[in-house]
Amino acid sequence: MERERKCIIRGGALLVLFLGHAVRALEVPLDPKVLEGLPQPPTITHESPKDYIVDPRENIVIHCEAKGKPHPSFSWTRNGTHFDIDKDPKVMMKPNSGTLVIDISMEKAEAYEGVYQCTARNEHGAAVSNNIVIRQSRSPLWAKERNEPIVVQEGVPLLLQCRPPAGLPPPIIFWMDNNFQRLPQSSRVSQALNGDLYFSNVLTEDTRNDYICYARFPHTQTIQQKQPITVKVLDMDAINETMAALLNDTDFFGDSPAGERRPTVVVPPGSSSTKMVLRGETLELECIAEGLPTPEISWGKVSGELPSGRTSFHSFQKTLKVAEVTEADAGDYKCTAKNSLGTVDHVITVIVKAAPYWIRSPRNLILAPKERGELSCKANGDPKPTITWSMNGIPIENTPKDLNRKVEDDTIVFTNVQTGSSAVYQCNASNEYGYLLANAFVNVLAEPPRVLTPPNKLYQVIRNNPALLDCASFGSPIPNITWFRDSQTLVDGDSYILHENGTLEIHMAQTQDSGRYTCIALNTLGSKENHVLLEVKEPTRILKQLDYKVVQRNSDAVFECRVTHDPSLIPTVTWLKDSGELPDDERFVVDSDSLTINGVTESDEGNYTCIMNTTLDQDSASAVLTVVEATPTPAIVYEQPDHPTDLELTDQQARSVQLTWIPGDEHNSPIQKFVIQYEDSLHQPGVWHNLTEVPGTKTTAHLKLSPYVYYTFRVQAVNDVGFSQPSPPSQQYRTEPAAPEENPSGVEATGNKHDNLVISWTPLSGLQSNGPGLQYKVMWRQKDVESDWDSVMVTNVSKFVVSGTPTFVPYEVKVQAVNEYGNAPEPEIFLGHSGEDLPTVAPENVEAHVQNSTLVEVRWDPVPSSTVRGRLKGYKVQYWKEKSLHKHHPHHEERQVLTFSGNKTHGKLPGLHPYSLYTFNVRVFNRKGEGPPSPDQEFRTPEGVPGRPAFLRVVNVNLDSLTLEWEPPVEHNGRLTGYTLRYQPINNTNELGPLEEIAVLPNETSYTLLNLKYSTRYKFYFSANTSKGSGPVITEEAVTVMDEVLMRQPAVDVGKVRPVGPAFGNVSSSVRENGAVISWEYWGPDKNVFVEYIVENSKEDWKKEFVNGSQTYQIKGLKPGTSYKVRVVAKDQSDETVHSTEELLITVPAIASRQVDIATQGWFIGLMCAIALLILVLLIICFIKRNKGGKYPVKEKEDAHADPEIQPMKEDDGTFGEYSDTEDHKPLKGSRTPSNGTVKKDDSDDSLVDYGEGGDGQFNEDGSFIGQYSGKKEKDTAEGNESSEAPSPVNAMNSFV
Repeated sequence: MERERKCIIRGGALLVLFLGHAVRALEVPLDPKVLEGLPQPPTITHESPKDYIVDPRENIVIHCEAKGKPHPSFSWTRNGTHFDIDKDPKVMMKPNSGTLVIDISMEKAEAYEGVYQCTARNEHGAAVSNNIVIRQSRSPLWAKERNEPIVVQEGVPLLLQCRPPAGLPPPIIFWMDNNFQRLPQSSRVSQALNGDLYFSNVLTEDTRNDYICYARFPHTQTIQQKQPITVKVLDMDAINETMAALLNDTDFFGDSPAGERRPTVVVPPGSSSTKMVLRGETLELECIAEGLPTPEISWGKVSGELPSGRTSFHSFQKTLKVAEVTEADAGDYKCTAKNSLGTVDHVITVIVKAAPYWIRSPRNLILAPKERGELSCKANGDPKPTITWSMNGIPIENTPKDLNRKVEDDTIVFTNVQTGSSAVYQCNASNEYGYLLANAFVNVLAEPPRVLTPPNKLYQVIRNNPALLDCASFGSPIPNITWFRDSQTLVDGDSYILHENGTLEIHMAQTQDSGRYTCIALNTLGSKENHVLLEVKEPTRILKQLDYKVVQRNSDAVFECRVTHDPSLIPTVTWLKDSGELPDDERFVVDSDSLTINGVTESDEGNYTCIMNTTLDQDSASAVLTVVEATPTPAIVYEQPDHPTDLELTDQQARSVQLTWIPGDEHNSPIQKFVIQYEDSLHQPGVWHNLTEVPGTKTTAHLKLSPYVYYTFRVQAVNDVGFSQPSPPSQQYRTEPAAPEENPSGVEATGNKHDNLVISWTPLSGLQSNGPGLQYKVMWRQKDVESDWDSVMVTNVSKFVVSGTPTFVPYEVKVQAVNEYGNAPEPEIFLGHSGEDLPTVAPENVEAHVQNSTLVEVRWDPVPSSTVRGRLKGYKVQYWKEKSLHKHHPHHEERQVLTFSGNKTHGKLPGLHPYSLYTFNVRVFNRKGEGPPSPDQEFRTPEGVPGRPAFLRVVNVNLDSLTLEWEPPVEHNGRLTGYTLRYQPINNTNELGPLEEIAVLPNETSYTLLNLKYSTRYKFYFSANTSKGSGPVITEEAVTVMDEVLMRQPAVDVGKVRPVGPAFGNVSSSVRENGAVISWEYWGPDKNVFVEYIVENSKEDWKKEFVNGSQTYQIKGLKPGTSYKVRVVAKDQSDETVHSTEELLITVPAIASRQVDIATQGWFIGLMCAIALLILVLLIICFIKRNKGGKYPVKEKEDAHADPEIQPMKEDDGTFGEYSDTEDHKPLKGSRTPSNGTVKKDDSDDSLVDYGEGGDGQFNEDGSFIGQYSGKKEKDTAEGNESSEAPSPVNAMNSFV
């Protein structure tokens, strides 16, 4: 009996093939990681579509990609004959590919239209592509046509034909107007599938001259436009008027539009039609009706319902679409058009045909030699397709006969296959609507086993659950799988199940099943083994079922969901309410192990479920929440939590254990953390140590343990109130002794004497010892000397002294922990030195090189390293100042030391005094101390610039002279050659005047300046000089006096140098009702100027107000009738007064009563009399002017009006005329008069000239008025352009003056 072969795919593993005599079709991917080196016939992986429309603006790219081992070569046929691409320079095949690229930049695309087919070939067979029909996309122009205007009667149906040019592919049609806006469509007006525009009935608003049909060709992205169509819809009135003119006023059509009528289906015509559609395509049925009123369209299927989920309606129900048509969609579909006058039906019979489609396409076969297999090609269609076979692209009937191959219609049966008979077979299923082509190879292989499951793959399962360990394999013939654990063969039985695909199943995995498993795949050509790992995890378990809650309304409900789980798995919590998600409400607060509902309401009642998930398992618990009416709540009592209970040790390992517990009552204060403690009854009985802490949300802890400890555990809970009592202790857990795992830390090696080496370390604790009999093996040897390690074993000490060592030589040391069970790992080597001694020699060749007046560089030779006798720390330079060279007596200063770390041979001494004599020496030092000093040497610093003069002050200030006094600098830094005095005046705005400079002899200590300007501030700059230049400048300011009165200086604190001369002058004051104005002049340098005032004879403090750079200030808020003392002061930065004016005594006048009658005031009576007199004079002048009579010269008018455009002119000579009071109602000569001979007063009363004083109204270049407006507009003046009435009094006044 032949054995059976199967193909098994396990999660994430690659394809596994099992080959046998009864073979199913196999899909074999070319994965290089699995099948590297295996022979493989070609397989087409990518090709262009069967119907390939190309863009004539771009190169033609015909895709053909294939895989195989070895990589296949490619060839092409065109229109059934070989296509030699080498002879056509415009055709190029991509490297390692069959894809053709045809350059049509200089050629028309039509030249390459045709049917193409690609063949991929290697030594194991040939695969062929579909026939690829290449056609160029076309977007022809619209045929030229002349569209006559369409004139129709309102209410009739109308068809606007589009008739777009035939493109490839067909264009997309839409109607727009001249503004490229889509024409509105509705149930009355709609576009048919062929692009025509149908009107069920026309309205007058349909009249327009821009009905334009557009065709968009998608491949070329071009749009073609039909000539606009003009439609004119005539209503009855327009038609009757037109016909009446022709037919002697006869009312031809009456007053109504085209009559209302029942619907008529116009597309498709008639009462029935037929539609054929292919299976899998989209069925489109169209039904367009005309009628008045506009018909409504509805659809139905005569013998059933419309297909559910695949049916859609478009174009205002006029188009029915059914997607993914099947044979069941065939039948009669009825379209119904209905309006208020009737109903009409149209039945469309739908016939569904089918191009060939696969029931089961042929799949690749891999067979071992002498095995049996089948290639099956199952296809269907309407009509039923014809099946033909080819081998390597050649019809199978034209290939050499093969006794091991038999073709049975749609199946090829292979028996007793032989090595080398691999080939690619093509199945072609075709009917009149299309064809299907599929390639499938038969690969005859003889291969040793390969295991496809990744090595050392880790499987994790929960205890008491099945464990499935994969051993996915590949081989030809199919390998047999055998499983081992710890060199023991695993066989079918109660514990293990061996599946046919090689998978090992452990029915109920336990903790002891964790470990390493080995599978071996074996066939006649070899074997292959693989290892996988299994970890059995502790289950996730909710420690306590949720409590049913009865909670008062508006209070909080808390569900606790504490869980124990395997420490390597992290749980996540999910809460459900009534098996659904929690409400999206911020009142629901989810923590890691609890759910809190704040302010519960009746809507929160329900069943709440907590689900704890890990990556491997889950556990759940539920409880019901009931909400009751609120009752008085007793006072909440907060207490320490109860101690945890039920301590349990699980997952017990050699160096770890898992501890779980159940929390006690929290007593209204949430538990913040748990403290795990242990007692080591072996080493420290009765003493509890803190081992670790976990958050209060956890009830389990994974504890790492040390060897050789007798552990007992307990747990304490902590909340805001305090610690709970410790839990009852757990059972004792003992760890076995072991060798130490670590060596002592903090190893050091140094000497405290010149002939010893002290080795010290930090000893191990009891937990670190790992076993009884702890000792330390101390080892040392001299570095860079070939010698063995010296060692000694010590106990209960932390240092060891090695005596008799040479002075300061390097040693290597190490300390190892040892107990009865072995040694700790090899210890680390530490480097140290024996003890140090003082250096024996001083540095030689010590020199001083003067850099400048304050800096000297000292150089020396390094001492030999052997004489340092320790770790070289550096060199110290000791130096001190003997004396200054300009003084003859010595100057003793404290000795200074500069340290230069490391092996330096030079150093710089900064901050020296110029022109001085120094002594110095150098010595070397180590950690033990300093060596002998070098012999003392001297150096001299050169002259430098002198220091600042000791002081500078101004004395004897007069109107035009003053005297400067000073003392020489404290630090001469050389021989003084003189002084430099510069000075310049400063004006009131602090601007500096010209600078004067005077040289002063070195033995002078004062100097008088003459011919200065009186009452002027001067700034002085004074410095001392040596041959090296000028030293720092000291400055001072002073003011020459104006007169003898101002010679007094303000008081200045003793010890402070202030500017000499008065700083204030010209102080004055004026008083107002509630304040006073103080004015002054100030020349002082201090800018903090204040006005201070105080009530006379008052003992209060002076009030002060800051003056912001002004020399006038108004004091406000003074009490009327009160006397004040006022002064102006200047203060320095420390708020000390440095200048002050004399105190002024001012008295604020008292305020009289404000209840004054204005009518009794003299100024008001005089003003009223003056106004009355002026009005009387104006009236008299006006009266005289109006009664004067006769004519007056235009010259008077010119005096009042400068604008000649508004003055009358004589028609004959252009000269100015004269005004006459007898022509009040006649137009002026040269003025504009209305054509009817009348003057409309309302038209020109608001002449702009009327607003000007004396007629001086003018316009600027842009026509805007620039005259000066008067207070009142006189509308009836003679200066206007439209009348010559008598002048107003205002104008008369202008003429008079």
